[in-house]
Amino acid sequence: MDLLKNIFKGDKVIWIIFLVLCLISITEVFSAASTLTYKSGDHWGPITQHSILLMVGVVIVVLVHNIPYRWFQVFPVFLLPLSIVLLAFVMLMGFITGDRVNGAARWMTFMGIQFQPSEIAKMAVVIVTAFILSKRQDENGAGPKAFKRIMIITCIVCGLILPENYSTGVLLFSTVYLMMFIGRVQIKKLLILGGGIVAALVLFVAFLLATPNETLKNIPMGHRFTTVKARITDFASKEEVPAAKFDIDGDGQVAHARIAVATSNIVGKGPGNSVQRDFLSQAFSDFIYAIIIEELGLVGGFVVVFLYICLLIRVGRIAKKCDRTFPAFLIIGIALLLVTQALFNMMVAVGLAPVTGQPLPLISKGGTSTFINCAYIGMILSVSRYTAALDEQRAREAAQQALLVAAAGAQQPGQEPAPEPADSEAQTAIQPTAKILNNDAEFQ
Repeated sequence: MDLLKNIFKGDKVIWIIFLVLCLISITEVFSAASTLTYKSGDHWGPITQHSILLMVGVVIVVLVHNIPYRWFQVFPVFLLPLSIVLLAFVMLMGFITGDRVNGAARWMTFMGIQFQPSEIAKMAVVIVTAFILSKRQDENGAGPKAFKRIMIITCIVCGLILPENYSTGVLLFSTVYLMMFIGRVQIKKLLILGGGIVAALVLFVAFLLATPNETLKNIPMGHRFTTVKARITDFASKEEVPAAKFDIDGDGQVAHARIAVATSNIVGKGPGNSVQRDFLSQAFSDFIYAIIIEELGLVGGFVVVFLYICLLIRVGRIAKKCDRTFPAFLIIGIALLLVTQALFNMMVAVGLAPVTGQPLPLISKGGTSTFINCAYIGMILSVSRYTAALDEQRAREAAQQALLVAAAGAQQPGQEPAPEPADSEAQTAIQPTAKILNNDAEFQ
């Protein structure tokens, strides 16, 4: 028992949420990966691979949550330039070789390992945004230079992501926008930025709808325009089609996902009894929430939503305990990124949003995303360890203060008060180092 406590440190609620999501992931990916099983001919191959990835992910959580949160400030020093170079390389190779998966160049292979540079870029931008917001805080909020620096970095990274992955670029930009709002960037600047983004989106959608597909295909950097246009028109089309004339094969994954949701009930068909998984090529990834509802019913779907909401609320409580801005902004940004991505995925699965191609964090099958998401959980747990140590320190100080008050009350008349305990040599030695590592603003 003591060994487990020493390994699984940090906030227990976060650990429970993480492990429950992993358990749901193993169960549902095992069921939803029937297409992979059929292609490979190995019944246990896909789920064995996924289970190994999750076990490696747990190791990543354990390793990361033992790192003091201060050292996360160093990560963007190498992650940000690395991600920019990799994003540019992947996009360039997509144009040179034409090697794209589903019409997009998002993956690269290094030493036999395939990964998405955009996942590394998301982590770098979230950390760098938290760092800039924390260093530029004053009594009036974030300083004027914070907004400028954050926007420069975010626009560069999102500009490299957008041509190949619109949904990821929008997700990252939305997360940074929310972080700036929480980080007390001037409301006027945020309103102007928000209005400009909305106007740009309206013009972009109008341009796509008004331009013929043949013209869109010939526009430089516009190889994804026709795909985005098709998804928008499919989502916006509300025309009722008779059942006898409905082209379920032409409608693709969206139709089968909606059938999976519609044929479920309160408790679902039971784990492993999905029917639509055999028709959904991305049942184990983009549309896994539809399979969860089909097998586990509305109850299972609600439990998944509840877990993500609990994650966001719990992170908010941990952030409130922080006495520094960087750890608070960091875990809030991570929680917003995870929950917003989960929201995108679930809305697509139930037909409330156009297809985005975003996996369900910590549940969908994946390699890079699984490892990065586990690193996010480790960062949250690291900050929770820090806040727990703060609580213990405050409790000790309160107890010492109570003892001093009691001693002063019991003091004999005319007796000199007992001297206050001096700082130990260890405390005196670490004060300069602590001041350098914690030179961000106090969190209020």
